[in-house]
Amino acid sequence: MTAVRYGMVGGGPDAFIGPVHRMAAALDGQFTLAAGAFSADEERSRQTGKELGLDPTRTYASYEEMVQAEAALSADERIEIVSIVTPNHLHFPVARMFLEAGFHVVCDKPLTTTLEDAETLCRMAVEEDRIFAVTHNYTGYPMVKEARERVRSGSLGPVRKVVVEYSQGWLATLLEAEGHKQAEWRMDPSRAGISSALGDIGSHAHNLTRYVTGLEIESLFADLGTLVSGRALEDDAAVLLHFEGGARGVLLASQISVGERNHLRLRIYGTQGGLDWNQENPDRLRLMAADGSERLLHVGSSDLSARTQAHTRLPGGHPEGFIEAFANLYRNVARTLRVRKGAAEPGPFDDDFPTVQDGARGVHFIETAVESGRRGSWISGSYQPPGLAI
Repeated sequence: MTAVRYGMVGGGPDAFIGPVHRMAAALDGQFTLAAGAFSADEERSRQTGKELGLDPTRTYASYEEMVQAEAALSADERIEIVSIVTPNHLHFPVARMFLEAGFHVVCDKPLTTTLEDAETLCRMAVEEDRIFAVTHNYTGYPMVKEARERVRSGSLGPVRKVVVEYSQGWLATLLEAEGHKQAEWRMDPSRAGISSALGDIGSHAHNLTRYVTGLEIESLFADLGTLVSGRALEDDAAVLLHFEGGARGVLLASQISVGERNHLRLRIYGTQGGLDWNQENPDRLRLMAADGSERLLHVGSSDLSARTQAHTRLPGGHPEGFIEAFANLYRNVARTLRVRKGAAEPGPFDDDFPTVQDGARGVHFIETAVESGRRGSWISGSYQPPGLAI
């Protein structure tokens, strides 16, 4: 097996998510980092490449230089796919340029800062016949996949209620004014886009809900607030949801919930039962019956679905977490790419990763919720992204 050659844009010094992507891509030995433009600062980019052991000639001063140089290499030397881990405002221009040059793409969320740009990428991915994954990594957790199978098999009955919450407390003070790099760009509209709480963590909550239930939003009402004085973007949001088929829901996204770390929780209630999953204790899934009894499922149990078992890496009792969930997405992308190249036989879950169309749905959700908050009214949430999933 020859590892898939990938390049990275972003993920230089002081970055959080870039190193996570690199660890996840390396976990199964199916990817090898071959090139990168890790920072807008040439010296910092080259230093990162040196620390990662890259050939100095494959560490670039800019993503523009990287696209041109990599495209000029032979097919068996150039990167095959690029991983984009920059602040939000660069997702679109970087992805567009690499798609135009014929490369596959993995992009961090949100896909873009505008729906127009997201739809452009959808069309380009289809026209260029490129794989385009968006790293909503929480869908990679085994027990999220088990929740999906339980809901979609009908074991809970028709869904009536969805409650999804993503609460953090790290922005409870004006951290961006203290020179905190991650806070600075997330609260800067020119780099983050029109939203912070919803654009950053709310987009994960939205994607997780869609992935597990398969339900699309028909309409929503959003209440967005900026509770820390001096901010240009919201740091707290509550969104009421009406789903197709009549289910109701609420989505909470908060960056100022003091004491919370990474509290992502999804609860789904059907006519016959409910389930409860919490990202801070991800190896468990709580099932609730109509008579009030409960059953706790654990990763590694023999009675879990084939989809869950295919994404479980360790025997029960050995915790799997954030990086492993990321790695499940990268592994499925690698398998999909190998099948396309004729280097592997297709597997049943190769396509189990968020696509560019899923990313566009997330951008549509963000824009719709922001507009609802501005108007103070319900807005239609129905949306169909262009193109087919690739």
